[in-house]
Parts: sequence; C-alpha cells; structure tokens
Amino acid sequence: MHEKIPSLLASVQKQASSWLESVGNRPIPATASAEELRQTLGGPFPQEGSDPETVTGILARAGMEGNVASTGPRYFGFVVGGNLPAALAADWLVSAWDQNAGIYVLSPLVSVIEQITGAWLRELAGLPASMSFGFVTGGHMANFTALAAARHRVLHDAGWDVEEDGLLGAPPIQVFASEEAHYTISTSVRFLGMGANRIRRIATDSQGRMSAPALAAALRGIAGPCIVCAQAGNVNTGAIDPLSEIVECAKNHGAWLHVDGAFGLWAAASPERASLLRGIEKADSVATDAHKWLNVPYDCGITFCADEAAHRSAMSLPAAYILSTGSERDPHEFVPEESRRARAVPVYAALRSLGRKGITELVERNCRQARRFADALAGVGYEVLNDVELNQVLISFGSAEQTQRTITAIQEDGTCWCGGTVWKGRTAMRISVCNWSTTDADVEQSIEAILRAASEHAH
Repeated sequence: MHEKIPSLLASVQKQASSWLESVGNRPIPATASAEELRQTLGGPFPQEGSDPETVTGILARAGMEGNVASTGPRYFGFVVGGNLPAALAADWLVSAWDQNAGIYVLSPLVSVIEQITGAWLRELAGLPASMSFGFVTGGHMANFTALAAARHRVLHDAGWDVEEDGLLGAPPIQVFASEEAHYTISTSVRFLGMGANRIRRIATDSQGRMSAPALAAALRGIAGPCIVCAQAGNVNTGAIDPLSEIVECAKNHGAWLHVDGAFGLWAAASPERASLLRGIEKADSVATDAHKWLNVPYDCGITFCADEAAHRSAMSLPAAYILSTGSERDPHEFVPEESRRARAVPVYAALRSLGRKGITELVERNCRQARRFADALAGVGYEVLNDVELNQVLISFGSAEQTQRTITAIQEDGTCWCGGTVWKGRTAMRISVCNWSTTDADVEQSIEAILRAASEHAH
C-alpha cells in the first residue's frame, strides 16, 4: 500500500490545485444543493472498500460544486481569512508527518516549532515575553482556555481549588463584558460552569467600544472573585475597546482582565494602528484566531496568559505514563487537548514566509481596501454606519428591506459575497476584508457588483 502513496498524493495535488485555481474566478456560493451532494456522496454504507484514488476523486468533484469559495479574494462574509501558500503547504506536511503535538517525546520537532512560533507571535502582538501560550482549535477555545486560567486564579486567590473541588460551594465569580462582546465569551463562561446569565453587561459607545466609566461604576462595591472581558476588534465595526482605561479599572479592582482579540490583535502589526491596542500588554490573558488575519488553514487559535501557573493549573493533569522531559515544553499542559494536530506548524510557515514587513503590508492593505469600499459606497449616497478603523465596513442601502434585498442579490450574483447584520437596530451589509490574496482590482470588481445590485433592487 505504501508504494501507492506517491501517485495518490500526486493525484490529490492536481485536484487541490484545480480548486485553488478556480477560487479567484468561480461564483462564491456553492453551486450544488445539499440534496445533489447527498446523491453524489451518500447511498448505503459500502460493503467493500474502494481504491483511495477513487475516493479522493469523488471528494474532489463534490468539492468543486459543494464548497464555498471563502478562501478566495472576493469573499467578504464573516471575518474569514484564506490560506497563505506556505501555510497550506506546511499543513500538508503536518498531515504527512501525523505527529501528536501534545507531548515533547512524541514529536520534539513540533514542540520546538510551537515554542518558536508562540514567541514570534508574542513579539508581533506586542505582548510580554513572559506570557505563556497554547495553540487551540480557534478563537472560541482560545477564549475558553484563557477564561479557565482566569477562573483558576480568581478562585485560588479566594482560597478555593476549583480543579479539585469543582464549583459547588465555591465563591461566586463576577464576570463583566460589554454589550458587544462576541458570543463565544458567553458560551465559554457557560462551558466553565460560571453561568452565561451571570455576565454583567457594560454599555458601549456608537462603535461598540466598552465604556470604561461604565465599567468602573459597575465594579464599584463589587467584592470577591472578578473577571473582566474586553474586546480588540468588534466583528461588526472593527472597533477596539479603550484598553488602557479598562486595564486601569480592572487592576484597581483586583480583577483578571481578558481580551478577545480574535482578529483585531493583529492591528499591532500596523504602525498606523498599533496605538489602538495600547494597554493590551498589561492584560492577564489574550485570545486570537489565526485563520482570520494570519491566513492559516483551519483550525488554529492561540491563548496567551500572563500567569503561567494559572494557565498550567487550569489545563494540565499529570498522568503516570507521561514522563516529564524536565526542560522541554509539553504543549498539552497549556490546552484542553492532548492528542491534537500540529497546528503551530502552518502558523510558523505563514510568519516565516511573510516576515514582519509582509504581515504589516497585509494588515495595512486590507484596512486600506476596507476604506475604499466605504468611500466608494458613501460617494454615491449609501450610508456607512461605522468608523472604518480596521477592516470592517457596515453599509445601509436605505430601509431594512432594501438593504436585505441588496445583500441577497449580491450573494446570488456570486461576484463577491457579503453578509448581513443588525447594528444598533439598523439592518446593514457587512464587508470584512482579511484575505491575503485580495487585490485592489478585486475590490473594484466587487464595488461594481455591489452598486449594480443596489441599483437593481432600489425599489
């Protein structure tokens, strides 16, 4: 069987290349219905096995019709990046190596790569070199991991060992987050047993930034364990909370400060925008999602933690069959998983292939392109609902009905793909620009398609 692997991989390489060559020109939505995909892929469970090349051929044909071209240059729905070439190629190596990234002795290479990559990411984000880190599945689990460390520390300081004794009888934890916090903060708090309904919501300004005075007022008189969750990059507006002021509020109260920086963290790479993140270096934990602005394959998120002891205590539990290597880093001690993919490897490849200058250029180019969308659409009379500081643009085409008709028409047209949202009670089209391959020509082509759809559905 092993002798057939080179020809199988060569076949898959051709099929994958065909897909990648198509994403710049094909319609963005899937062209096959769910029922058509079931007909192609389903049927009774096979009694006999099939040749691997036959199997991958079926998958490749279905993928050409059933996939969304979300990795392409004109996909602006959600905050979704693409695959940098080096990161994609490195991810193929990860699959070929088939290494368990949990323990150093299972893969010294992966452990060392993770250590190097985490250090580079800290430097890029302007975070202290003393912060620990862990590579998880995405932004959601990055928030979860950070908040698990936070839960450990605030309860430990209150004299409670949550890992050993659970939450029954523990001092209640007060959690504060803005009205605009991403829903993964609520679900992470729920998964950790603290109760999503216990989150106290803090008012925001017109751009979705947490009000530091409102936070200070809410904290006044609060006693006991406390966690504050701030945000770097609102998914609608791109706005970043006033972190310096929030840090001061949290520290004055003795609260743990967590920052959800799923995509906005990488504004740190832009000299023009790094000041928006001032204060984040004093946070207790930070979460981000590498598939967004770092443009690596799914799945990869990163948690950074200023309290390594809390981070390790929340995540690790020694097992008799895992012998410590002493000085070398066992990655599983910083994440909820043990058996896991070597997801730091594509990040390493992305960082090494771009370098700091390349990442700066990517972030600043996407921000400039978002500004171009806003200026072009505002220039013909449509309303931009946000201050375009980063890569997010919110557009109203008039009434809620007209805006929704325009969004539907854009999605059906297939030239580009933009999603819908509701912002401060207004229905809006959301444009998220964070793909490495988006050119200025892609932006102009997309603007033409949006204007055409808006004009055709004006009434």
